[in-house]
Amino acid sequence: MEIVEISLVEIEAVRLTDLEGLTQEEAAQKMGISRRSFWNDLMTARKKIAYALSNGCAIQIINGNVRFSKEIIEKKE
Repeated sequence: MEIVEISLVEIEAVRLTDLEGLTQEEAAQKMGISRRSFWNDLMTARKKIAYALSNGCAIQIINGNVRFSKEIIEKKE
């Protein structure tokens, strides 16, 4: 089975816009990156996801530079 790799940064871009409903500007600010970088990550992720779904591929989430806020960690517990 073909595997499509998606970075944690790309997943976060999709999560913030498609699940949280943030604008690209709000999401980019929350991630601490430029709007252009955010847009590139979002478009790359969406293309990878569409390809994987259309072709029956597995999706593997790979490394990225990620920081978890204390708030997120406390919600998990």
